Parts: sequence; C-alpha cells; structure tokens
Amino acid sequence: MAEPMNRYSVGYALAPKKQASFIQVSLVNLAQERGIDLIKIDTDKPLIDQGPFDCVLHKLYGEDWKRQLKGYGSEYPHALIIDSPEKIERLHNRISMLQVVAELEIKCETASFGIPKQTVIYDAKMVSANYLENEGLKFPVIAKPLVADGSAKSHKMLLVFNKDGLRKLKPPIVLQEFVNHGGVIFKVYVVGDYVKCVKRKSLPDVTDDNLGRLESYLPFSQVSNLNTCEKKDDKYYKLMNLEDVELPPLSLLADIARGLRRATKLHLFNFDVIRDNRVGNRYLVIDINYFPGYAKMPNYERVLTDFFWDVLNQKDKGFESLKKVNFEKEVRILVGNNGCNEDEGTLPVSPLKIEENENPIQV
Repeated sequence: MAEPMNRYSVGYALAPKKQASFIQVSLVNLAQERGIDLIKIDTDKPLIDQGPFDCVLHKLYGEDWKRQLKGYGSEYPHALIIDSPEKIERLHNRISMLQVVAELEIKCETASFGIPKQTVIYDAKMVSANYLENEGLKFPVIAKPLVADGSAKSHKMLLVFNKDGLRKLKPPIVLQEFVNHGGVIFKVYVVGDYVKCVKRKSLPDVTDDNLGRLESYLPFSQVSNLNTCEKKDDKYYKLMNLEDVELPPLSLLADIARGLRRATKLHLFNFDVIRDNRVGNRYLVIDINYFPGYAKMPNYERVLTDFFWDVLNQKDKGFESLKKVNFEKEVRILVGNNGCNEDEGTLPVSPLKIEENENPIQV
C-alpha cells in the first residue's frame, strides 16, 4: 500500500486584482496534485488565528500587515514568509531598486550591463534644464514617480522632451535618461531558481528630428503615436517581428538574476532590460518589479508549483539551498495597446499573442 502523500498548505494574501489574475483554477488544481493546498487568507481576520500554514505568500503592504507577519513568524518559526516586507520595500523606491544592480559584480566577455543615468527631484525649484545638464542628463528624459508600489499613481509616467515639459512635473520624481533601444524590451522573470526571458515591444526610438517637433511631454500611453507607421491593419504588426531580435547573452541575464536574488533576498520578481543602441553589446536594467504578472507566462502553473514544492521540501535548509538557475526563453508579440497593467510600470506593453518556445536552457 502506497504511503499517503505529505500535504503542504500555502496561505495567500493578495489584493483582489492580483488574486483574480494569479490564483487560477489551473494553478490550484496542479498544486493539489503535488500535495500543495493553496488557501486564501481572510484579511478581515487576524493572520495569527488562521492556518497554520507551511508558507505564507503575500503581496500586501502597510504597517499593520507587517506586524501581523512578524507575529505569525514568531508563533510559527518554521513557516516560510515569501517574501520579507522589509526586503520588498527596497523595490518601492526607484533609486534604491536600481542601486542594487549597480552594486553587482558580474563578468561577461561578450557584453556589459549597467543602469541608466538618473536623478531624484524632491523640490520643484530644482527642476530645470541646467540641473539636468549638471546631472549628465539630456532630453528626452523619462519622469517616474519615486514610489513604485504597484499603485495606479506609481505607473503614471511621462516622456519629457524639453524644458517646458519639466514644468509639468510634481516631485518627488525620478528623472531617468531615455535610451534608444530599438523599441524592444526584455522582461526577465525570476521564480526562485527559475529564469525566463520574454521579448516585448516597448517605446519607439526618438530621433533628433522628432525631438525638435514634439510637444513638451507625452504620457507613456501616447508615446506610441511617435511612430509614423500605419496601424490600421495587420501589416504593421508583421513589421514588428520579435523573432528576428537577438536576445541578450543568456548567461549574463542568468548571472544578473542570480545576483539580484542574493542581494535582495527576494524570490519572486522580474527585471526589465534594454539594449543600448549606442553600444550594441551593452544592456541596461531599467526597472525591477516584485511579484509581477506571472499568469501571463505560458505554463506559469508548472513553474510556480515547482517553486512551492522546492521551497517547502527544502525549507529546513533555507532558500539559499536553491542554487541552480534554469533558463527558458520565449517571444511575445504585440497585438493591441491598452497601456500599463497592474504590475508593470516601466514601459507600457499590450495584450499579447503568445508564441511558446519551451526548450529549457541550462546556464
């Protein structure tokens, strides 16, 4: 007679929109088959009165929630908390999040990486073209709210073309150099020891000719209007063939993912990478998001279930026991334009038609 399967309970505490996108029936069923029960945490009741859970998966914020997690961890010291609120908070500041990247020491013979030039403005009186020049920035620049907490406000970004556009900005705000990157962004998803690279269309390049004829600024949702291509039929989208776009060196992306995972002590995040058109083999990390929209990935159910299984079966050894990096790549093609979604605040992307390439690459 076969021995009964050990079962694990994973309590999840997510905002309604995140819960609706992430907790799919397909994920719940696959997890159950592996002996993992996903259980909704009732946020109207004290966390300490629920469970006990082998793992608490969350994406909620606030001091009360932090206190509840701390109390739960004290009462149930063997329960995994994914992830630490204090660690997550570093990604809520657009300056500190990229500072992590700048501190990484990674050697790659075929390419280099870094972060774009940026500065933070706390006082409206500081916003001037002279200040930008002193900071090594020139137009156009991207204006982003300093706080990146996933709220609608944190996703309101502008592409600023001249000094008149600077007058529209309301500090605190981050000004980041806009780097022409061929209109392609590489989104790198990290789930524990698993890494997947996704190609997507992003903002078009801005030429010097365009810069002189543009208005003071444009919200990201309108930047696509810079393109002169007609978008009335499928011919436009056929021109946007991401299959022809070369991926960054996968070993470099894997090393960055591993370095970020160790430096941040986080296990569920993605980071956005662009290729600097000025130097073809230089890549810039422009944003990091905690607990992104994993449900958009093909087979996300398998990836997350494997992650739960790994951490629950190795929790006595700690997260750092997960050393292997498994890399998969895929291509996604733009088919519409609805602007930013709940988790991605760097470059607005669109609803996607998925073309899968599920051949894992070990790096």
